[in-house]
Amino acid sequence: MLVVEGEVDTFTSARLREALNEALDTGAQEIALDLAEMELIDSTGLGVLVGALKKLREREGAMVLRSPTPAVMRVLSIVGLTTYFTIEE
Repeated sequence: MLVVEGEVDTFTSARLREALNEALDTGAQEIALDLAEMELIDSTGLGVLVGALKKLREREGAMVLRSPTPAVMRVLSIVGLTTYFTIEE
């Protein structure tokens, strides 16, 4: 499980992309992200999540978002991504 803290935006999303790519490179079928401490996600961060999800789905895998904060859930809902990810509250 990867723990994501703070803000995931234009300036910080590269670190998340690197961590997700490392997990993908090991052949992961499922990646779980603990979002309990994520304060904010912008379009760049959403792009990173969607890109990793696409790669996982190509190998019939899934991404689980655990404990998203209300602010993060609001963003995911607004852009219509709640149906694409497995969300565990």
